[in-house]
Amino acid sequence: MEVAINIAQGILGAAFAFALLLVIELIAPNERIGIVARARAWAFWSVAIPVNVLVVMAMGKLWQSFGIKPLLVVPVGEHLNGWGWAALIIAAIVAAMMNDFFFYWFHRAEHVFLWRFHAVHHSIRDLHGGSGYHHITEPLFRFVLMTIPASLVTTDVSIIAVISTVLGLQQLYVHSSTSADLGWGRILFVDNRFHRIHHSLDERHFDKNFGAMTTLWDRLFGTAYWPAKDEWPAVGLAEIDEPRTFRQYLDLPLRFGREAERVPQNGRIV
Repeated sequence: MEVAINIAQGILGAAFAFALLLVIELIAPNERIGIVARARAWAFWSVAIPVNVLVVMAMGKLWQSFGIKPLLVVPVGEHLNGWGWAALIIAAIVAAMMNDFFFYWFHRAEHVFLWRFHAVHHSIRDLHGGSGYHHITEPLFRFVLMTIPASLVTTDVSIIAVISTVLGLQQLYVHSSTSADLGWGRILFVDNRFHRIHHSLDERHFDKNFGAMTTLWDRLFGTAYWPAKDEWPAVGLAEIDEPRTFRQYLDLPLRFGREAERVPQNGRIV
């Protein structure tokens, strides 16, 4: 029952987010995305979401069974007594940036050790608010290489629901095809123009802009590339097409090995 409820909540939440991004993209488009491309992405999500929920629930319960407590608790809350709602907002930002730090390094690891799986995500050529799907194996890798390390460093304020909601919307927005960017806000936060560089076919953009929420880590670790206002590069992978069917979506990591047998370099095959 719990599994069914969580899957239903995941699907409903995603449907609302997809609809919201679709409206924004239709009101302020930067490029037109065909209905077939949108429908295909939503169909792949219909498989990915249940798998994501099952993996997160199973791995979460397994990790909890070990009873391992955080190694470091950042004392955010104790310094914000009497701040009211501002305390929650500040705590949410601190926790989200910590989460993004672990995502940043997990993401970089994907481009080195898990590229054939992550290539499913990078193969997408029609990026839009509903096309940020990954291969169904990625939740497992993410939990082991990101969620577990992140759980060892936490804050003393529990705002998981808030963080999950905000980061979930951010993940969809950064793939959107809308002309609505963050303006000066992109100095700190990732928008769709900044993240599109990460998916670019242009070699100048390879291995750039790994962060999902904040640009801070890219700036600190030398992987930031700041796009010009009119810079909107073609995206995808030159060596393999994006999946068009459920079978291609599921077996692309296997086909990637056969169809792109040359040596990976800079996150691409050359």
